[in-house]
Amino acid sequence: MLVWAGNVIASRWAPGQVSPQALTTLRWAFPCLILAGAAGRRILAEREGLRRAWLRVLLMGAVGYTLYASLFYAAGAHTSAVNIALLQGAIPVLVLLLNFLVRGQPVSLGQGIGVAATLVGAGIVATHGNLAALAALDLNRGDVMMLVACLLYAAYTVALAERPKVSGITFFAAMAAAALVTSLPPLAAEWATGRLIWPTATGWLIVVYVALGPSLVAQLTFLRAVEMIGPNRAGLFVNLVPIFGAALAVVIAHEPFGRTDALALAFVIGGIVCAERLRPRAAPPAVPAAEVVTPEPPRR
Repeated sequence: MLVWAGNVIASRWAPGQVSPQALTTLRWAFPCLILAGAAGRRILAEREGLRRAWLRVLLMGAVGYTLYASLFYAAGAHTSAVNIALLQGAIPVLVLLLNFLVRGQPVSLGQGIGVAATLVGAGIVATHGNLAALAALDLNRGDVMMLVACLLYAAYTVALAERPKVSGITFFAAMAAAALVTSLPPLAAEWATGRLIWPTATGWLIVVYVALGPSLVAQLTFLRAVEMIGPNRAGLFVNLVPIFGAALAVVIAHEPFGRTDALALAFVIGGIVCAERLRPRAAPPAVPAAEVVTPEPPRR
């Protein structure tokens, strides 16, 4: 979550340095190259499991990686890094609600309290403390983009529970490839409309960070977390992104952090505490040996 939160700063520094679609495409091109070299043999060995679920993988990559990232980086030109960070607190709420709507998975009292608290926090952020703006739908364009992005990532998180039965690294490689492929049409549209900005020197530093950090390290560890504790509990820890992201925005980007932001952050923290501390206690599901990511043997 800390690595992921750094993406908030990247989204604010990217405008003028690299366009949203160029950044989205490049952030998946580098992981694809790295994974092809590091785990190519394993991926080829498990290709049949991916082939049977190619459409699901393509859709998950498009929704959870391409569209989410495109909206995320576009939002950076219209709203603050603090808002981008705090609005991501809506993701765990949406994961719980989608799991209930799609699978009928019950929501405990503690989780319900956490959902309500997080919704209040997200509402405070989106309206800048003026909740009456919700009735008038007077919301910042960037904030709306972020809320839509959160809904898309929540859908991706819920879908992870039924991903193809292949190793985590093979699945992630397929997702990265799907994200790269599905990012090309929007990239072409950005170029055709004259909005394409190829990375500047600073832009390349941003690309390298988001490619190796949020795109590779954060995604692999998140996938493993979902395997170990399930999507509902793993999704709740996304609430740490607002905490880390807001702190990074203040310390690194020197953005102001007022009483409204503090109130929103308090609701977000309260939401994750209630949902995690008051959840029904159950043993985590066992992970089949085939699901565990293991390093390849050294080549002789």
